[in-house]
Amino acid sequence: MASVLPFHWIGIYKANPRPEKLGPPNFPSLRGFDVVDAAKAALEKACSGVVSCADVVQFAARDAVFFLSGSKVFYSLKGGRFDGSVSFENETLRFLPPPFFNLSQLIQSFKVKGMSVDDLVVLSGAHTIGHSHCSSFSDRISTPPSDMNPRLATVLKKQCPAHPNFTNDPTVVQDVVTPNTLDNQYYKNALNHNVLFISDAALLNSTETAKKVIENAFIRGRWERKFAKAMVKMSLLDIKTAANGEIRKNCHVVN
Repeated sequence: MASVLPFHWIGIYKANPRPEKLGPPNFPSLRGFDVVDAAKAALEKACSGVVSCADVVQFAARDAVFFLSGSKVFYSLKGGRFDGSVSFENETLRFLPPPFFNLSQLIQSFKVKGMSVDDLVVLSGAHTIGHSHCSSFSDRISTPPSDMNPRLATVLKKQCPAHPNFTNDPTVVQDVVTPNTLDNQYYKNALNHNVLFISDAALLNSTETAKKVIENAFIRGRWERKFAKAMVKMSLLDIKTAANGEIRKNCHVVN
């Protein structure tokens, strides 16, 4: 939910066996395709060719945010997106910041999409929920140790193999305090060095971003309001229209 995904990421093509959903940042972590398929099937039955898969994904994300935050985060969305006709595995590496990015790399990756430093810090808060594969942070719990809280590192070493690989790469919760709630605990975790990724820890590496982390951690309601606005802003990125897209009948294939 915290990544900048193009709206044409869903799809498996007969001519393209390596779509975006199989890209390294997405596979095998990205899930929920069955939910998208079920929603799309119901919509096609009620009003065929009207609602795109891109809109289904956007509205599903909005509703998930609402319920996971205990109704504290809500935002309105416009519909009318079209689906794309191009989906390549390597595109994910161009537009999804990996967990090992430093602060300058993170800022630049958001900047090319028209997103600000504040958007970066706010959307990083989505790491308050969900799971991560051990391989995404294994270097942070190896020797010599990183700046991670030694207690958390010790716990993670018991949950993760020394050398995770494709066949042995377990997942752990990203937020050890409130793993099933979308809240601002992520920022408190960051201040206590209880975050998993290099990209998470990097938010404390400048006065500007560290200040934003503190504000999101302790000013009541601030992060929830900013997160809603940032999600709306991100929902407007790379929108496909009738000129360069289509409304798919099936989210897995082009028409």
